[in-house]
Amino acid sequence: MITTHIKRISSAGLKNFTRNTFVSLASVLTMVVMLFVIAGTFFVNSLLLDTLATLQEKVDINVYFTPTTSEMPILDLQKDLQKLPEVKEVIYVSREEALAAFTERHKNNQATLNALQELGGDNPLGATLNIKAQETSQYESIAEFLDTYTSNPAHSEYVDKVNYFDNKKAIDTLDQLISGAKVMGIFISGLFIALALFITLNTLRLAIYISKDEIHVMNMVGASRTYISGPFMVTGALYGLVSALVVMFLLWPVTYILTSKAQDFFADINFYQYYVDDFFKLLGGLLLIGIVVGSLASIFAVKKYVKNHRK
Repeated sequence: MITTHIKRISSAGLKNFTRNTFVSLASVLTMVVMLFVIAGTFFVNSLLLDTLATLQEKVDINVYFTPTTSEMPILDLQKDLQKLPEVKEVIYVSREEALAAFTERHKNNQATLNALQELGGDNPLGATLNIKAQETSQYESIAEFLDTYTSNPAHSEYVDKVNYFDNKKAIDTLDQLISGAKVMGIFISGLFIALALFITLNTLRLAIYISKDEIHVMNMVGASRTYISGPFMVTGALYGLVSALVVMFLLWPVTYILTSKAQDFFADINFYQYYVDDFFKLLGGLLLIGIVVGSLASIFAVKKYVKNHRK
């Protein structure tokens, strides 16, 4: 019985979709525009988050040790840091590696290289631990751990400097940017979904008006609200389904063209790669939004119309 009921509703919804060509085309075009804007918001948000993630990779805390510190206490601290859940990675840079990096960094500064040579081959640099956190907001707790470590008299003689406070402003700013970008992305997506629901609702009212006699007859014979609104809900879902597929098809050439144009100015921007890498994620999201918005808009439109008829 239930299966037969569902089949009838689905068949009626499909019939509405194919019968009212003009209304279906108008509804699909309306949702295509809205879903296209939502997809554009996704791309911009992904680009922003990727840019911030790249900046996040460049943020770290460095622990500089005195040149006389042996390797053993440095490796012990590295192991302790790696046990912290906030820590993503701890890289040990030996004195020799630090000197090689310093020389490479100042290879065009002859005065600095001459000053280094005057030391008679002695390495004035100490080893370093480069610490990266899982999240930028977690650097403060790592710094507190290091503060406890350096305040211990048994360890204080090893550490020359911890540069957390030198980078604190940049870390806090980046953390705020990442949090703000996530909130803004959710807000803008929600706004466009609300607009899509509103515009689609108004468009579907035309379909309800065209079928007013049919709805009136169903009301007269005592058809349930579910049986009346079900076909229109299926029709709305089909609008969303077709619109999402159209948008995904359009995004293929659009992202390719945008990437070729944008890379003339910003070499790292690749919208087409986002499209390829997140194809199924984007497709699933647009299908979900399209079907839900189309269905809800149909339900709201039918509910208001049926209610008016019952008065």
